[in-house]
Amino acid sequence: MNYRQVWTVALLALVTSSCGRTEDEVPAELRNPLLYPKRLDETAPETFRAHFETTEGDFVIEVHREWAPLGADRFYNLVKNGFYDDHRIYRVVEGFMVQFGIHPDPLVDYQWRDELILDDPVVATNARGRVSFAKGGANSRTVEIFISYRNNPELDRRGFAPFGEVVEGMEVVDAFYAEYGDGPPRGDGVYQAQAQAQGAEYFDAEFPELDRVTRAWVEADSVITPPAG
Repeated sequence: MNYRQVWTVALLALVTSSCGRTEDEVPAELRNPLLYPKRLDETAPETFRAHFETTEGDFVIEVHREWAPLGADRFYNLVKNGFYDDHRIYRVVEGFMVQFGIHPDPLVDYQWRDELILDDPVVATNARGRVSFAKGGANSRTVEIFISYRNNPELDRRGFAPFGEVVEGMEVVDAFYAEYGDGPPRGDGVYQAQAQAQGAEYFDAEFPELDRVTRAWVEADSVITPPAG
C-alpha cells in the first residue's frame, strides 16, 4: 500500500468514526476546512492583496482576476483558509524563480493532489515579480505557486498564466535561502514526492535552513469589487 492509499484509509476511518457527532466531538483534524477542497470555491474579488509573513520579512502579492480568473479564485480560497501558513519555501533557483506550496501536513497535501484547475489563457507575461501556479502539463494546476526572479517570456509560451505580482517586499523574495538548489533530477535539493509524503518532518530533518511562510492572509482593505449595477 503506498502513502496515498494509507492516507485515504486513515481519513475514511476518521470520517466514519465522526459521523453523528456534534462539532465539538469531531476530531480537530477533521474540522480543518483544507481537508475539503471542493467546499472552498468562492469567486475571488476582481482585485485583492495577499500578505505573506516569512522568516525573511513580509511581501505582498496583488492579484488581478482578469489576468487569470481560475488561478485567482484558487489562490484566494487557499490564502483565505490558511493553506500557505507554515510552508517551506523549498525550491529557490537563483536567476529564475522561487516556488512553494507543499503543505507541511501530508494529509492536507494529499486532499489537494487531484483538485486540478483548467488552464487560464496567458494574458499577462511572466515578468520579474509575477506570480503563477506551477504545473506539470496541460490543466494540471493545484496549489503550488512560483514567483519569477527575472523576465521569463518562455513560460508564457508554455502556458503559465500569471494571476498576480509582488507589489511590496520583492527584496524579501530575493533573499530566500537558495543554497540547497533545485531538486532532483536537476540538483540535490528537495525531492518533491518525498516532501509530499512526509511534509514538515522531511523538511525539518533534511533541509532545516529553508525559509518559510509563517502565515498568509487576504488584506481586508485591499479587496476591490465592481460597483453593483
